[in-house]
Amino acid sequence: RINFVTDNQLSQLADRVRTLRTKTQQAVEQVVVGLHDVTDQLLMALLAGGHVLLEGVPGTAKTTLCRAFSTVLGMQFERIQFTPDLLPSDVTGTQVLDRKTSEFVLRKGPVFCQLLLADELNRAPARTQSSLLEAMQEHQVTIEGKTLPLPEPFMVLATQNPIEQEGVYRLPEAQLDRFLFRVQVGYPDREQEVDMLDLHSRSVVQLSAVTSW
Repeated sequence: RINFVTDNQLSQLADRVRTLRTKTQQAVEQVVVGLHDVTDQLLMALLAGGHVLLEGVPGTAKTTLCRAFSTVLGMQFERIQFTPDLLPSDVTGTQVLDRKTSEFVLRKGPVFCQLLLADELNRAPARTQSSLLEAMQEHQVTIEGKTLPLPEPFMVLATQNPIEQEGVYRLPEAQLDRFLFRVQVGYPDREQEVDMLDLHSRSVVQLSAVTSW
């Protein structure tokens, strides 16, 4: 069955997306300076049902941007700091023994959210990185034979330092294929640094959601 969209419906949808973009940009710029284009790409990926890999050296506000983006869009946010000793069960969850009932119960991992920040994804080995493959592709997680759906919308924002060589692992092709965009986040220019100093000289802005899901 094919559902046709009229020109009027298409125009209304475009207006809604345009309004959402404007509100999102204005809200995020209250706490982050100079990442207007990156915010645009994050929003495009979210609306397209994709994921984004952010590449940049430390101190370029990648984590701050991700937190602000999730808050503005009213999304449940979780952050995982990827390290060499991180296990797949630390991401997806596992069955644990309830001593009161002597039964195993499911303890869900941080992947059960709407926006997951995989911070420094390339610091974990491929075995741990692969715990995100099913979640990113099929929006579900299988734990000990039981398949559980993830909340909708679901989006992964991953970060990595592109110049660091020690203690990091190369992202497998299967992992890279799950990302819709690979975005470079660079240092701000002089004017943006001045705006940043002005922004942080004022009181901290408490962001609020501009939409709901």
